Amino acid sequence: MPPPEPPAERSAKGPLQTGFSTGTAATAAALAAAMALRDGRIPDQVEVALPKGGSRQVKIFEGASQKTVQTVVIKDAGDDPDVTNQAHIGVILEEAAAELTLMGGPGVGRITKPGLVLPPGEWAINPVPRRMLAENLAPFLARVGLKVTVFVRDGEALAQRTLNPRLGVVGGISILGTTGLVKPFSHQAYQETIASALSVARAVGLSEIILTTGGRSEEMAQALRPDLPEEAFIQMADYFKVALTLATQKGFARIGLAVFFGKAVKQAAGHAYTHAHKNDLDLKLLAQWLPVPERVKNQIAQAPTALAALDILKASGQTPCVSLVAQKTLAAASVFTGPGPKLVVTIFDFDGNILAQAE
Repeated sequence: MPPPEPPAERSAKGPLQTGFSTGTAATAAALAAAMALRDGRIPDQVEVALPKGGSRQVKIFEGASQKTVQTVVIKDAGDDPDVTNQAHIGVILEEAAAELTLMGGPGVGRITKPGLVLPPGEWAINPVPRRMLAENLAPFLARVGLKVTVFVRDGEALAQRTLNPRLGVVGGISILGTTGLVKPFSHQAYQETIASALSVARAVGLSEIILTTGGRSEEMAQALRPDLPEEAFIQMADYFKVALTLATQKGFARIGLAVFFGKAVKQAAGHAYTHAHKNDLDLKLLAQWLPVPERVKNQIAQAPTALAALDILKASGQTPCVSLVAQKTLAAASVFTGPGPKLVVTIFDFDGNILAQAE
């Protein structure tokens, strides 16, 4: 999913609210369950120690205590449009012989492909949440061993709205978080997803990838290159510089860009992040580039959108000029990659036709 544009510091209802991660939710549920195991009562809320200092109060949604304790937390992503916002994340906790045994239950994914921070076969509970669980449960582990099974209600359905299936995480969502908190409209999460997808592509032995800006451009790229496996197609959204820089660092020999005309114009203009720039400025620049009659230049410079500018080019018989945009996109991309990888640019129109290619 393409990330939203970073908002101002305040929304209409006031300051944007910071939420907490799936890792914090699981830790809070485990902490409440451990307290119930010790005290015979499930608390209404707990205070979770965060990995980079500080703490967060988390409400406990529900719980049941018999021989084992089951507790559930409703994940609160604050004002971030997170797929897992309001997800019911819980644990089943029981005494065990070992100091701490961590398992995944229904709705938690399992890793099936190499290249991620954990090896294939492991539950998709990332290292920082694992550490959070261990550190927050340490006072209880001094008394008794604990087995913690993390589950997510409807987690498998939620995972279909993420890139988990592409990354080889099957059966549910990942339990994530590097700080324990979720900042509204964070770019970091999407950039980490791009990095993970690139790591998987390298781990399965690929030397070529194709970066797309979303689902539609990816489908067109896949139709164009049926010889490549799904791991080769990576949605970079608006992160033009980040994706190219990371792909170069990973050592890919050939990097493709499959984009629509509007994004290509922004990339050709050299924008590192292609979402938040003024369309009218980009189209004025486009008009300056193109070797077209002055009348057409003026129409393009005044066009309301890139799609309208493309329609003007088509109507005036100037579509071949899009090849210049492809060349400039190639040049802009090479600034971020350096001379290492071979670059290929394919520009589509909204009907899926190839307007131009350059390499």
